[in-house]
Amino acid sequence: MQVTAAAEPTPRLRMARAALALSFLLQGTTFALLVTCIPEIQDRYGLSDALLPVFLAAVPILAGIGSIGSETLVKRTTARGVLRVVQPAICVTLALTGLGDQLWQLALALGLFGILVGALDASMNMLGVGLQHRYGRSIMIGFHAAFSLGGIIGAALAGLAAHYDAGLPLVFGGPAIVLVPAALLIGRHFAGPAELGDAVREAAELAARRIPWRPLLPLCAAMAFAYIADASVSNYSVKYLTDGLGSREDLAKLSYLGYMVAMLLGRAVGDRAVQRFGAVPVVRAGASLAGAGFLLAALAPAAWAGILGFTVLGLGICAIIPQVFAAGGRLLPHASDAAVARLNLFNYAGFLIGSPLVGTLAELSSYRWAFGAPMLLILAILPLARHFAPAGGQAGPATGAQPSAKPGVRGTARSGS
Repeated sequence: MQVTAAAEPTPRLRMARAALALSFLLQGTTFALLVTCIPEIQDRYGLSDALLPVFLAAVPILAGIGSIGSETLVKRTTARGVLRVVQPAICVTLALTGLGDQLWQLALALGLFGILVGALDASMNMLGVGLQHRYGRSIMIGFHAAFSLGGIIGAALAGLAAHYDAGLPLVFGGPAIVLVPAALLIGRHFAGPAELGDAVREAAELAARRIPWRPLLPLCAAMAFAYIADASVSNYSVKYLTDGLGSREDLAKLSYLGYMVAMLLGRAVGDRAVQRFGAVPVVRAGASLAGAGFLLAALAPAAWAGILGFTVLGLGICAIIPQVFAAGGRLLPHASDAAVARLNLFNYAGFLIGSPLVGTLAELSSYRWAFGAPMLLILAILPLARHFAPAGGQAGPATGAQPSAKPGVRGTARSGS
């Protein structure tokens, strides 16, 4: 999205930026702990494979409701005020998810998680947008890299807990004991009106501009396809390794860990690759690599090959989502914030479709065949790649600054992907 020139950031502004990055990291950790323990959640609550997609699909729906509701709350208070309450509450909800043993308790816990994560996602990114306006340059990618790092930490903790056969009360409750006070402490340093001024309001007004749908539709499709693939990995990679490949639970956690490590590494070099080769070749290469990762995972003879497949998939998909936002901003430079806001709706659509799609197909056949659907959709981005070209239709190296925005609400609904 557009950024404005600004003076050198003050120490208080730098502190606010660091606090928000830590907030993204905490959410990445929380999200990874939840999604990598889906098999354990099923065992504890007696949740069947047939019902699992229903529970997973409900979370992004409720996250959308939470996101809309948070906008009203932010108008009455501040984005900082909402985030300071919501983030510790999500950590408490994670602990509650590990304490029950009946389906209604799981439904209540995941319902709360969905609503809260939607509010968290909206308030975190409102603060990020405001800080970016004050910095006068793109800083959003760093926040989502922090989310990826948190995902690595969460997946590693879940794998360690599975290795030592720790139960869900300890797996979720132990980290929550650390995460809740950490969230409360970090929240004291979030940026407020004194630091942001009218930046959040200005960004919201820009995002509310009326813009045409038609030019954005190819990019909307690419966004949805990418998030269907992401939801498939987040919700079913661990389950595929345990149920489909007979892997140990601790080893199965490495599927999501490898995916997040690849995402983090890919984001570290992604901008340079776009500057050197251009957005179109990078998107095409990423879609091809992601398709190959799905194929490798689906044909995996053993757990190690499945882990490798999901790692390759993460390396491929990491470049696509940020470039969707960048292309939307270039396509409508007069209303780039509005374009980004509209494109962002399709990460929810992707998660809403991806979770039940793979789960239902797996129930009807097997996970090997189920992963074929997101593989075909991610490959469908190849003919759409030409829409990622800069103005004038040139597919070569991009020039000029690219707008940056939130790459997603991951997971079941998450803040970054």
